[in-house]
Amino acid sequence: MSGFKRFLGANVAFLALRWCLVCCDITDGNAEHLKREHSLMKPYQGVGSQWDFGGSTLVTSSYVRLTPDERSKEGSIWNTVPCYLKDWEMHVQFKVHGSGKKNLNGDGIAIWYTRDRLHPGPVFGNQDHFVGLSLFVDTFRNDLHDMDRSFPYISAMVNNGTVSYDHGKDGRSSELGGCPADIRNRNHDTYLAIRYSRGRLTVMIDVDDQNEWKECIDIGGVRLPTGYFFGASAATGDLSDNHDIISMKLYQLMVEHTAEEDNLDWTKIEPSVSLLKSPKDNIDDPTGNFRGTPLTGWKVFLLLLCALLGIVVCAVVGAVVFQKRQERNKRFY
Repeated sequence: MSGFKRFLGANVAFLALRWCLVCCDITDGNAEHLKREHSLMKPYQGVGSQWDFGGSTLVTSSYVRLTPDERSKEGSIWNTVPCYLKDWEMHVQFKVHGSGKKNLNGDGIAIWYTRDRLHPGPVFGNQDHFVGLSLFVDTFRNDLHDMDRSFPYISAMVNNGTVSYDHGKDGRSSELGGCPADIRNRNHDTYLAIRYSRGRLTVMIDVDDQNEWKECIDIGGVRLPTGYFFGASAATGDLSDNHDIISMKLYQLMVEHTAEEDNLDWTKIEPSVSLLKSPKDNIDDPTGNFRGTPLTGWKVFLLLLCALLGIVVCAVVGAVVFQKRQERNKRFY
């Protein structure tokens, strides 16, 4: 049985290592890699030099309010410094709150990484046909025919400027994935982590202020250039809410690339996503979630855990059966 014990010990060590890798996937906010030129933090001293704002945006010492709880408002705030990091992670601390009752509020907030900045428009206070990446926190349901998802709803979209965001369908025709998130009128702030590394886009969210990230979106095959701008915008319509940004912190991810990748001109990359099917096919997808990439880290971990448990059970049963046979054979002598 000593061989079995060594086998079990080795696999337990492997599982512990795998667990650590999964739990450490999202950066812990190490200040060493914080890029202050792309970060917005209290008391917002960079506003006016490294950050521009427009529309209804109000900058205070405690928050940046993109819209007040009033109808027909839109506002935005944009980093003035283009980002040339190939691998990065943006942490956004925000709050959406207002006097309206549930389902009587709107419209939502968006986080951007785009070629153009400070272009007001109909997509949560920013222009349509944008070029780059956007993450939408949509707090109002426009499509009353498809009731399979709850709101607020978080979704992601990559655009090369040719696709229009369809408000009437809540952006389903162009979304890459998403999840519901009960973020409105909470007694605490909400946190988003948006990671882009090695062509993979991952979005995690902490709604309950428990310092625990939950996966919302994870999709590979995403191509984003360098040299774009980070920003945030929000809008209200006939219904309204306060949309507040508390902080936006950008972290550089220390990732090694191949020589071919390093020699590539990343500023010339066109935003795109390689999928098994077009985002337009997502119109008839009842979940709005699909991926054309391998399993995510935690799913692989669960599969490995189940497989290992199966092996351990088989080994234990085999050992018991073998011992019983040995005892039975001794009785025949």
